[in-house]
Amino acid sequence: MGRKVTLATCSLNQWALDFDGNLERILKSVEIAKANGAKYRLGPELEISGYGCADHFYESDTLLHSFEVLRKLLESPITQDIICDVGMPIMHHNVRYNCRVLFFNRKILLIRPKMLMANHGIYREMRWFSPWNQLRIVEEYFLPRMIQEVTGQDTVPFGDCVLSTKDTCIGTEICAELWNPRSPHIQMGLDGVEIFTNSSASHHELRKADQRVNLIKSATTKSGGIYLYANQRGCDGDRLYYDGCAMVAINGDVVAQGAQFSLKDVEVITATLDLEDVRSYRGEMCQPNMESEHKSCHRVKVDFSLSSCDDIYLPTHQPITWHFHTPEEEISLGPACWLWDYLRRSGQAGFLLPLSGGVDSSSTACIVHSMCVLLCQAVEDGNSQVLQDVRRVVGDESYRPQHPKELCGRVFTTCYMASENSSVDTCNRAKDLANQIGSSHMNINIDMAVKGILGIFSVVTGKLPQFRANGGSHRENLALQNVQARVRMVLAYLFAQLSLWARGKPGGLLVLGSANVDESLTGYFTKYDCSSADINPIGGISKTDLKSFLLYCVEQFQLTALKGILAAPPTAELEPLTDGQVSQTDEADMGMTYSELSVFGRLRKISKCGPFSMFCKLIHMWKDALSPMEVAQKVKRFFVMYSVNRHKMTTVTPAYHAESYSPDDNRFDLRPFLYNARWTWQFRSIDNQVSQMAKNTPKQ
Repeated sequence: MGRKVTLATCSLNQWALDFDGNLERILKSVEIAKANGAKYRLGPELEISGYGCADHFYESDTLLHSFEVLRKLLESPITQDIICDVGMPIMHHNVRYNCRVLFFNRKILLIRPKMLMANHGIYREMRWFSPWNQLRIVEEYFLPRMIQEVTGQDTVPFGDCVLSTKDTCIGTEICAELWNPRSPHIQMGLDGVEIFTNSSASHHELRKADQRVNLIKSATTKSGGIYLYANQRGCDGDRLYYDGCAMVAINGDVVAQGAQFSLKDVEVITATLDLEDVRSYRGEMCQPNMESEHKSCHRVKVDFSLSSCDDIYLPTHQPITWHFHTPEEEISLGPACWLWDYLRRSGQAGFLLPLSGGVDSSSTACIVHSMCVLLCQAVEDGNSQVLQDVRRVVGDESYRPQHPKELCGRVFTTCYMASENSSVDTCNRAKDLANQIGSSHMNINIDMAVKGILGIFSVVTGKLPQFRANGGSHRENLALQNVQARVRMVLAYLFAQLSLWARGKPGGLLVLGSANVDESLTGYFTKYDCSSADINPIGGISKTDLKSFLLYCVEQFQLTALKGILAAPPTAELEPLTDGQVSQTDEADMGMTYSELSVFGRLRKISKCGPFSMFCKLIHMWKDALSPMEVAQKVKRFFVMYSVNRHKMTTVTPAYHAESYSPDDNRFDLRPFLYNARWTWQFRSIDNQVSQMAKNTPKQ
């Protein structure tokens, strides 16, 4: 009858400016799609250049090399007899656009520029691209000579248009257009477009995946249709992890789902669907609305059918239930995949982590362990690319990992850096966890280095600072804490560079950080201390979520050493012990709990609250536990700490972006770093409100 179509979408682990690798992965995806019987293949956003090129999009080289890759794709026999939909930057009339290029059998069918840009949160597309804001307008695009030589075409359609095959109509959306209240699929559906495609570079955040799935289901519930979603996967050179989730939906149901977290560089999802199901759905649900008052879509015709005449025996895909990961699973998988991409592409031989025996550094260690679990499983499943990369990292072409613990010993070094202020308990907790995950562990005493530095200061100034517990001032106490932390950073980098050399092995190690997102909010860390590192897998994750993650690791990986770590109060261990026990705790130092910090963080960033509006919200949220005066004190305390320490965010270790209230200064949270930390006007507004509330409160 000729009504069933087989369509392919994919998740590709593209890398910014890796034109060779990106081309190879695109061709591999087309090859798999054709092998699965697909007649249409959709890829991720800007897959030719990589999405994260940032200011490299300004360079003519990026545009040139993208067209050179496009020529290779057009010429390849692999791309014949299938409609290919690829993403790349294109300049039209001296304006740069984020585009989809659809081609078939060495002919470019159309170029569709992005119309609604992603320009919030971590996205800055308007910095590099302009939106195509001419609705239903199509112009001629003059092809570069190198493309004309292959296609024999001088010009092709460029603009807001759709593709008409002999049996159906295909319309394009690009990433953020799905999230916009003016999504193109609405008018396209009303104009008879039956297949919608979306090429994305959508990043992972905790608890976000359901939003994406619901949007796609909703798009096809309202007016029917088939929806193909493709997404970037992996770390393409920045703080983001793009989390795949390629999928196919029809009439409000998902029928095919790709992995959210995976070590596969190329994952292709295909589905066979019946166009008559779309037509029947629309016939009942949408008939009164199908005649749109808007101008019809410009249709570009292609002499090709997605269906065949003898498809009666071809089975179609049926609805499935989407499996969502828990936040704990997301922490285990997302940062682990991101770390692996970073390690294999950096050319280094492993990681080094200062392991303190606390929740934060233990969380980083568990993520590396999870990475090793994923690697061993991928090798067991026959992933040759992973095996090749593992062998290159460990420097052994015959190596084959047998167990996560054994692999961990090859690629992961941990060290406990003790001072006279460190307790035996934290030392033992760090050692026990290292033994259970299999890392190569060292105990290092830093007292000699600290005393040496203080000795230099004493010789120059004639004075020797003292801790507060020994009669010293606040400034002395803080300086003595900071020098310990900074010595640890210097030693961490020294051991990262020379540990493998000392063992007679080649290569260096990447230093991992372990400061959580809540500590970054208040600046509760030393600038350039042992949390300063090359990369930080937990820098966008809250303390509350990290504790839940460690509980998950106890059960998932049988890491029983974590029980003692979870039971201990969080402490920096930088002040003298009292009777051999820790006297300094994080929450006492900060004057607020970690759970309160998460609330402050969400109100500051997500709810866009300054001091006064934050106070106004919290007097209701915390009314059962705190008086308005106590709320005011906490809000003031938070904003003073935040503003005094904001300068630290300009030097903070690049961290995995996982939380929508991250204070990361790079692109995501653009704020001053020199504040009037007294907040005189704002705090006076709070005080006035507290006074007013006290007057209006009836006396008992």
